[in-house]
Amino acid sequence: MQEIDKVFKALADPSRRQLLDRLHAKNGQALGELCAGLDMSRQAVTQHLGLLEDANLIAIERQGREKLHFFNPVPIHDIYERWIRKFEQQRLEALHDFKRKLEGDSHE
Repeated sequence: MQEIDKVFKALADPSRRQLLDRLHAKNGQALGELCAGLDMSRQAVTQHLGLLEDANLIAIERQGREKLHFFNPVPIHDIYERWIRKFEQQRLEALHDFKRKLEGDSHE
């Protein structure tokens, strides 16, 4: 499976997106912190974190006996650059042209 496919697969699940949101809000959380308040078993959270790590969306750092989880935004930025930006550019250019046309009409 290509790397970008792993990212899309990881982002497709709402539970994994929720974990990423939690890490984005507070980076460097241990498993216990990430499990707190979730309606998932510890094992399910561990499996989701494994998929996020495989997609390079999180990095793990050992600190003593704990593993701390850190959000890695690079794969999401890569998706933006590859799949979103090019579509956004056309829309922005169209809006710019429309604005310029309206301003040109108003100055006559």
